Amino acid sequence: MNLGPISRPARPARDTARDDPAGDGGGGELGALPEWDLSDLYPAMDSPELTGDLERTEAECKAFAGRYEGKLAGLGGDGLATAIAQYEAIDLTLGRVMSFAGLLYYQNTADPLRAKFMGDSQGRITAITQPLVFFTLELNRIDDAVLAAALASSAALRRYRPWLDRLRVLRPHQLSDELEKFLHDQSVVGATAWNRLFDETMAGLTFEVAGEGAGADQPMGLEATLNLLSDPDRKRRQAGGEALAAVLEANLKLFTRITNTLIKEKEVEDTWRKMPSPEHGRHLANDVEPEVVDALRQAVQAAGPRLSHRYYAMKAKWLGLERLEYWDRNAPLPETDDRVVPWAEARATVLEAYAGFSPRMAELAEPFFERGWIDAEVKPGKAPGAFSHPTVSDVHPYVMLNYLGKTRDVMTLAHELGHGVHQRLAAGQGELLSRTPLTLAETASVFGEMLTFRKLLAAETGPAKRKSLLAGKTEDMINTVVRQIAFYEFERRIHAERREGELTSARLGEIWLAVQGESLGPAVNLGAGYETFWAYIPHFIHSPFYVYAYAFGDGLVNALYAVYEQGEAGFQDKYFDMLAAGGAKHHKELLAPFGLDASDPAFWDKGLSLIEGFIDELEAMG
Repeated sequence: MNLGPISRPARPARDTARDDPAGDGGGGELGALPEWDLSDLYPAMDSPELTGDLERTEAECKAFAGRYEGKLAGLGGDGLATAIAQYEAIDLTLGRVMSFAGLLYYQNTADPLRAKFMGDSQGRITAITQPLVFFTLELNRIDDAVLAAALASSAALRRYRPWLDRLRVLRPHQLSDELEKFLHDQSVVGATAWNRLFDETMAGLTFEVAGEGAGADQPMGLEATLNLLSDPDRKRRQAGGEALAAVLEANLKLFTRITNTLIKEKEVEDTWRKMPSPEHGRHLANDVEPEVVDALRQAVQAAGPRLSHRYYAMKAKWLGLERLEYWDRNAPLPETDDRVVPWAEARATVLEAYAGFSPRMAELAEPFFERGWIDAEVKPGKAPGAFSHPTVSDVHPYVMLNYLGKTRDVMTLAHELGHGVHQRLAAGQGELLSRTPLTLAETASVFGEMLTFRKLLAAETGPAKRKSLLAGKTEDMINTVVRQIAFYEFERRIHAERREGELTSARLGEIWLAVQGESLGPAVNLGAGYETFWAYIPHFIHSPFYVYAYAFGDGLVNALYAVYEQGEAGFQDKYFDMLAAGGAKHHKELLAPFGLDASDPAFWDKGLSLIEGFIDELEAMG
């Protein structure tokens, strides 16, 4: 948690909900793949525009502190609104710098110049914003009655009320100004440095995959090797799984050290802040009640036997196996369409699916393809996975993919464009209010993915291909809901046990196997080597307890989609209003127009029943 400084992570929010992302390569079959044009942020790392923004903002931060420090309580409503607006403008400028630095870096993490630029930018902005640490701390010290009077007197201040409310729930966990300034200054050599070490280590790993035609001719990167786990050839899947296990094992000492250090650092700060649990800070940041998350976790865990356990037992039979090995879990069915989907076809598929819901949704997504807002090709040094980074509210989001032309890659494109549409709509709220809590950030992405899946399914008439499509979607939903809650449970256990002392690599592996066994069920054999697979999940390093947001978002969207399918009058307008609210409304307010309430324990059963219905349908297909 960061109460004082303006916070803008250099690492964009990353989607690995499927946890076995697409792989390496590309080629002529895909057609021309788009690449980012980052000039909407800055022309270059050494551009006068960027240098000038940093110099100007450094002076503005000092002037801001001189103007307001120690005086906030006496400003009145309009005066406070003016101060927040000035703070927001500073945030926007520095957010632009860090977005540019982060996107450049993740486009090629192996480039030392980009890595240095990102590190230097983080250090420079940490120093520049040191005078601003007082601001949110002092806002939180304003008496409730004084702030209430200020809000009553100023419409301009009332606009910022949702941001103030989220800020003030942190008051019980706020430290002294001196300690907050210390945490701000040392952040660049704390978690940020360990995060960067993890990223650069992962980007530099190479995997020797055994077997003819499985990549034995040259080392493969992480993406390519993970991609083998969904290869139709079982020998290639096994070779990929064993290569992953071997390299992760060889680097396990480092990953264990990074994990132990970051958990301990978090424990120290949580203790000082009097956090009741390791995950409490994430709940506050997500503007969600702990009991709502607990209800989600318990509902998913209770549903395991009738969802993932049942599905994987069926899949083993489909593949003619007694049990699935861990490298079989994401294997395609024999009927799966393994043709390469060219980029132009993927674009048309997603835009048509969006337009089928509303022409406005397709119009919002179109510029991503036309204006250099997508980076799709797999390249050496490029970060794995996929994300949509919102940058700042006066520019636009950028989407990163590692596109290989699989049906799953088309779904990932639909997912990330959903994020992009959401971020474009929410930008109208301004820099402080456009930031959607993680629990709601998946709303448009999962919805867009569902629209695309339904379009693909409707176009497929062959029973075998329909079964394959439905199985693929079911697996994605299991990975997004059941598996991410298992990741969350893993984090809960290791953070609790770390408080008793350091965790060895072996103990981390034991906890990982225990949780995954509970989640996946007896039909999946978690054989030798799989105990290391916790080590490559970036969320554990960058964003502790982030992962439950995927399950929250999927459950929420499943419930929303059921309302849409029922023909709810005015659904599209309500949906766009919800996305445009950004972070200005609580989840209760956002869902009320649809007759939904995430605090109702029965709410989560609605989303889980959709997955169960898909499994019922697959079972009926035989």
